[in-house]
Amino acid sequence: MRLSTSLLFLSLLVSWTARADDAPGPPAKLSAQEDHKRMLNLLKIKELRRGADGFNQKAKNAANYDESKANPYPDLPDPLVFANGKKVDTAEAWRKRRRQEIVEDFDREVYGRVPKTVPKVKWEVKSTDEAKVGELAVVTKRLVGRVDNSSYTHVAVNIQLTVTTPADAKGPVPVMMEFGFGGGGPARKGSWQEQVLAKGWGYAIIVPNSIQADDGAGLTRGIIGLCNKGQPRKADDWGALRAWAWGASRALDYFETDKAVDARRVGIEGLSRYGKAAVVAMAYDERFAIGFIGSSGAGGVKLHRRLFGEQVENVASSGEYHWMAGNYLKYAGPLTARDLPVDAHELVALCAPRPVFISVGSEKVEGGWVDARGMFMAGVAAGPVYELLGKKGLGADEFPAQETALVSGEVAFRQHAGGHTTGPNWPTFLKYADRYLRAPAAKPKAEDKKE
Repeated sequence: MRLSTSLLFLSLLVSWTARADDAPGPPAKLSAQEDHKRMLNLLKIKELRRGADGFNQKAKNAANYDESKANPYPDLPDPLVFANGKKVDTAEAWRKRRRQEIVEDFDREVYGRVPKTVPKVKWEVKSTDEAKVGELAVVTKRLVGRVDNSSYTHVAVNIQLTVTTPADAKGPVPVMMEFGFGGGGPARKGSWQEQVLAKGWGYAIIVPNSIQADDGAGLTRGIIGLCNKGQPRKADDWGALRAWAWGASRALDYFETDKAVDARRVGIEGLSRYGKAAVVAMAYDERFAIGFIGSSGAGGVKLHRRLFGEQVENVASSGEYHWMAGNYLKYAGPLTARDLPVDAHELVALCAPRPVFISVGSEKVEGGWVDARGMFMAGVAAGPVYELLGKKGLGADEFPAQETALVSGEVAFRQHAGGHTTGPNWPTFLKYADRYLRAPAAKPKAEDKKE
């Protein structure tokens, strides 16, 4: 009997030890450089080409700002040609087949795949405050979206979101959501927030870094690290841009429960890297009603195939690669931008038929790094998809003079006279957006709700 009891205890001890050994430990600790090198090894790439130098025009790898040298790859992938070479000639064929082909290419080679199972988010209102923005009375809710980390408790993800709506609203209102930095106090007088409120709309700010850190060292944490249980990414795993976009979609889930917000009339806005995230969010989640995309550059609305300013090689470097899928690095090594199966015009096309406003600053003030013309060209090339769906594209194919607003169609463009900001374009955008957000939008179909 004693022997039997001893054997049972030994068996249980071995079982407990095995469980402890199998349990995932703390997140792997890698610097951005170490993780970047690990991904290169995974892809069997010895080295990448140097990125363009945007600061020293005397450098051998100086960024090109000569328009005569800017289009070495003039032929763009056709969004209206199936992978098998056949033409897409109906709206149904676009929606049911071609759109999915393009999404697959972006998932695999550019932005990475969201895992099939991502933990749920539970939203909690931390505070509700009454205040004034200028002369306008508002109600501001501060929320945290707690991601279920019961599967891996070493990583906690708490999404920060604030939502401000007019205090005297008679019902749910449209909301413009910005990828931003949160902030502690009320918006200043004359700000974009006040301009939005003056229309009777609301605004929201979601903090990207509360979803996923903006560096390669953080890839084993945040929502990406939580899903990978603290382990480094595979070559087609999602990067930070796709993670930030996922977080924006989860905020949209919350808006569908908030009686102060008309979730069918929510727009997404961002600048620079957050402009990239904004167009990715708009492209992937068809519930977003409108996009305001500011100076997004490479990885955003700028054509990858343009040799002007920021290049694939810059985005694939150890300072920016975390925005993208690991597979993206191939196009800065053995392959080139020409080998990409998709380009930015197809990202804009994924937003169709919904309106997208492309914003950029003056080349003299903001500089040419973000490539204003390259973003305009992407907007032009997305036009045929909008037209197939019964909408209008940019309605022009010649780059407009500065401060000329092209706003007659569902793709809009304006280059303001300022720098790296969307500020000067907010009045034009809001006038443009009014025709889409003024009346309640049609209730989206079940299949339009993504992820």
